[in-house]
Amino acid sequence: MLTVAQVHRRFARVHAVNNISFHVSAGEIFSLLGPNGAGKSTLLRMLVGITRPDSGHIAWQLDGATHTRLPSHAIGYLPEDRGLYQDQPLIAVLEYFGTLRGLTPAEARASATTWLERLELGARLRDKVGSLSKGNQQKVQFAAAVLHRPRFVILDEPFSGLDPLNQEVFLGFVRALRDDGTTVLFSAHQMALVERLADRLFVMQHGREVLHGTIPTVRERWGSGRRLLLQVTQSPDEALTILRTHAAASDVERRDDGTIVITLDAAHPVGDLLARCAQLLSIIDVRTEQPSLHDVYINTVGAVTAPTAASEDA
Repeated sequence: MLTVAQVHRRFARVHAVNNISFHVSAGEIFSLLGPNGAGKSTLLRMLVGITRPDSGHIAWQLDGATHTRLPSHAIGYLPEDRGLYQDQPLIAVLEYFGTLRGLTPAEARASATTWLERLELGARLRDKVGSLSKGNQQKVQFAAAVLHRPRFVILDEPFSGLDPLNQEVFLGFVRALRDDGTTVLFSAHQMALVERLADRLFVMQHGREVLHGTIPTVRERWGSGRRLLLQVTQSPDEALTILRTHAAASDVERRDDGTIVITLDAAHPVGDLLARCAQLLSIIDVRTEQPSLHDVYINTVGAVTAPTAASEDA
């Protein structure tokens, strides 16, 4: 549905988006990740059409036609910098946004009312936006992005400002959009939420691609440090000493529940290491653990050095 090919965007000496390419398929949830300043919001604004790339191209496939910019009725956008009219009632704000996206006033009111009920704000539809908490304003902004039933939704940091309970609610809403056939692209910092929600992800740093793929592929390809978890009859401290002294297991630690955690590497195949552990310890239980998406993110983004001024000008 969306193809981004060799896209660049500069601001003075800063190469904010540097040769970015990816494809988003219809009906999937695609996550854009990266630290502050990575270029995510700049890229999302180009996808929406707020700004244009300096070079490269963005192509949308919709109903058999190719577009460089989607029609307003086909796309929904939740910006990072929220923009609601603080002195207006919730229902009036959502009606206005709905008509901007092609709905009739009656259609906009009906959809806005439905979404406010789903977001547990139905009793406040005539309250002014400015009277709401940050989290509830986030809900209204989300409703404004989706009330016209767009084919493609772009959410820039949708979980920002939400407590854990409302994060769970939003997870459900985004999944429901996907199940209804909507394609979703979102940026986020919460790795645990991304791991539960995204079909594929794309990580940026300093405007460049760091990695991309499905979450299982990313964890397998870029996730160094698969772990061996042991429960033993010896005390955890005794087990740590034995392993560090006799099993060449330098990266070994204990968890609060007494589990011994050995981080594996290519120099110590799991079979050989487990056999050695069985010789040294009385093992009650053993299992392996893949690195989390958080681990992969820290390892890959942390390994990318900041560009020099010369490289930014290249």
